[in-house]
Amino acid sequence: MSETLLTTPLDTLHRERGARMVPFAGYAMPVQYPMGILTEHLHTRDKAGLFDVSHMGQATLKGPDAIATLEKLCPGDIAGLKPGRQRYSLFTTESGGISDDFMVARVGEDELFLVVNAACKDADFAHVATQLPVGTTLTRHEDRALLALQGPLAAAVFARHAPASAAMKFMDIADLDVIGLGRVRATRSGYTGEDGFEISIPGDRAEAFARALLAEPEVAAIGLGARDSLRLEAGLPLYGHDIDTTTSPIAAGLTFAINKRRKMDWGFLGGLVMRDELDNGPSRLRVGLRLEGRAPAREGAEIARPDGTVIGVVTSGGFAPSLNAPIAMGYVPAADAVDGTELAIIVRGKPLPARVSPMPFVPHRYFR
Repeated sequence: MSETLLTTPLDTLHRERGARMVPFAGYAMPVQYPMGILTEHLHTRDKAGLFDVSHMGQATLKGPDAIATLEKLCPGDIAGLKPGRQRYSLFTTESGGISDDFMVARVGEDELFLVVNAACKDADFAHVATQLPVGTTLTRHEDRALLALQGPLAAAVFARHAPASAAMKFMDIADLDVIGLGRVRATRSGYTGEDGFEISIPGDRAEAFARALLAEPEVAAIGLGARDSLRLEAGLPLYGHDIDTTTSPIAAGLTFAINKRRKMDWGFLGGLVMRDELDNGPSRLRVGLRLEGRAPAREGAEIARPDGTVIGVVTSGGFAPSLNAPIAMGYVPAADAVDGTELAIIVRGKPLPARVSPMPFVPHRYFR
């Protein structure tokens, strides 16, 4: 029996523009358009790309105990987050693993805006809901679309439609007026390593807004394929691949998400486990890998020492259009995680020479 897929408010527009649609997290999503993943990727790095990420989960956590509730479940200093600012955080488990990564913004004294991964959103919001005290509410925004406008020209384009956006910096959040389309909620952030915005807009206005942005000469529609290659070049982990309940923030290289104040009490799920791992050092670490030659290594490929000893596995890999070379991420023992360490990745039974590489592979260009 074929799977019945959900659609986003831009489904008609994707098909009109010749997108190849694929199942993703229960939705029909565009993996690429006729220009192809390589060209879409390079267009985003050079100009501006528009991504439909409406499958992501959006919600508002509101009430006098909203901050305290979220701080039980994540290592972020939410109380220290100023209104109008956003940060990256993690839902953690009692065993010190990661059940999802997400973005949280403070939009008012007692009001938080959450954006979580599509495949995890039902579990995430149920998890938060079980912790809600009387007077604090979690409201899902199923009626809203989410668009990401990314690239070095994204800010100039968005400012034509929402002039107040020009004053925003990286990780700001603001409710803005879009000319002719009313209010939207925008954050200056994204998942490509480029400057840009993620824009939450009522679903019934999303298509008109997307068409207005795509009418700009700098903007092209970009699919999930290029979104993945862009985030890989930026060294950004993908939940369910590079991070999951078996990976700790320390092993994943996400210790920055455990904010300073939270390290004073470790009063969140898995906190004491993470403190022990931070004190004693993780047994393995997420690393970047640069391969010699042109053949890419895909998720699941084994990582070995030069003597053939298998020590890890690739969690994300592919060809990096910006570098014209294959790259990967994976986990190896801490002793093998030093930049420049010579390793090999087994591709179709053949060991391909590789070296541990600093991440990001392509420098971030956030507007700070």
